[in-house]
Amino acid sequence: MVYGDIQVFDLLIFAGIAAFLIYRLRNVLGKRTGFNKKTLSTEIAEKNPENIKKSTPQLQANEEKLSLAYETLNDFDHKNFLEGAKFAFETIINAFNKNDKKTLKNLLTKNIYSSFEQAIDDGNNNPGFQFYSLIINGVENVVVENSLINITLKITSEQFKDNDENTITKKQDIWTFQKEINSKSSIWFLSST
Repeated sequence: MVYGDIQVFDLLIFAGIAAFLIYRLRNVLGKRTGFNKKTLSTEIAEKNPENIKKSTPQLQANEEKLSLAYETLNDFDHKNFLEGAKFAFETIINAFNKNDKKTLKNLLTKNIYSSFEQAIDDGNNNPGFQFYSLIINGVENVVVENSLINITLKITSEQFKDNDENTITKKQDIWTFQKEINSKSSIWFLSST
């Protein structure tokens, strides 16, 4: 009989330990009821995502004006924008030099496209030019106006002619890229040179 009483006593101890552990886990982890209330701030953010204050990352001195772009656009990332601007600059210049109006039409506003088209028709392009280097010196201006945002960049490029690196010429350009503020597209259009 004594042997059977010890088993019951051991079972009671293990049951007590298990109950204690379940109680502690429930207190630490909480319990789920199947319905989680949304807080008022979550509901406001879901209804009006533009009400969410985005923080502006640390910008270099020549990029500080881009803080306005962070305040205006929900999905703005200055590093992606500047890399995209470099790619667009090279693509536009190469398309211009190669008489590629179709590519230009997809990257330029209507007014600036007309200027580029006229320059191509007048023979003011040079198909022999290639890029040697390209840097963005800084952000000249950021303007928000009439549901559009315009970012003006100072760009320095080195180009050479007919595969001859001895013909490298350095050029500085001021280009403005434009986007509709409410556009879901990531494409910025060249609006001024």
